[in-house]
Amino acid sequence: MGRLNVTLCGIELDNPVIPASGTFGYGHEFAEFYDINVLGSFSCKGTTLAPRFGNETPRIAEAPAGMINAVGLQNPGVDAVIAEELPRLAQCFHKPILANVSGFSMEEYAAVCQKLDSQPQVGWLEVNISCPNVHGGGMSFGTDPAQAAAVTRAVKAVTAKPVIMKLSPNVTDIVAVAKACEEAGADAISLINTLMAMRIDLKTRRPVLANTTGGLSGPAVFPVALRMVWQVARSISIPVVGLGGVSSAEDVIEMMLAGATAVEIGAANLVDPCICKRIIEELPEVMDRYGIDNLRDIIGGAN
Repeated sequence: MGRLNVTLCGIELDNPVIPASGTFGYGHEFAEFYDINVLGSFSCKGTTLAPRFGNETPRIAEAPAGMINAVGLQNPGVDAVIAEELPRLAQCFHKPILANVSGFSMEEYAAVCQKLDSQPQVGWLEVNISCPNVHGGGMSFGTDPAQAAAVTRAVKAVTAKPVIMKLSPNVTDIVAVAKACEEAGADAISLINTLMAMRIDLKTRRPVLANTTGGLSGPAVFPVALRMVWQVARSISIPVVGLGGVSSAEDVIEMMLAGATAVEIGAANLVDPCICKRIIEELPEVMDRYGIDNLRDIIGGAN
């Protein structure tokens, strides 16, 4: 194994860098900029059972040190993903991916995961119970430990692939939700998703977003994400994937010291399409600067 290699739920990654869902499409879009096989993996756009147009526009608002989005899980539906997106991806990416799954009921989560279970390109199922931008689903499952556990059990019953439960930061006790998912059979936890936020247009005196609220991402949320990763990693025995405001090689190392086995990069992809490639290239130099021989040794190493 090389200096950058890590193992996530029994699957080896060449490095811990994973573009986050919703910021990397279905992969082939970014293959026009660079060879995306340099990535450890990536998490595809959130996929639901039926096609979704998403929320009304405007869907994006700027914020200090970040952005607020309320895209609303726009996607072509799982059948189209399997028939069109995954075959297209196979032409440019030759590693297993995280299939990000969203739903509006436990039955829908299970149905999507069951369909994706047979896809060889899917290495992990990242089950999003934390989206703050839709009504009646997503985050409503992730804010209650019992509901989070129920979704976990429903998904685990229909798949043999590792299940990563993606958690919401919009809770009082993130550890309780993570523990509930672990006890229900989750193979790993990813956190955090975006923080609920909003902006108001001073001229119209109305919310900027058509959805009123959306999810805050970008460097502004990094300290919050780091704190939650640190708390969860010390409370469970399954791996943690850290994300939230990561935009540099130093941020990746900080996340891993907090307890992350792998690190997802989200909003930074929308600022610089090549940011993940650049971070991977810069990691060895930053590791040398801080006396790190290999990344596996520093996971959870913060005292």
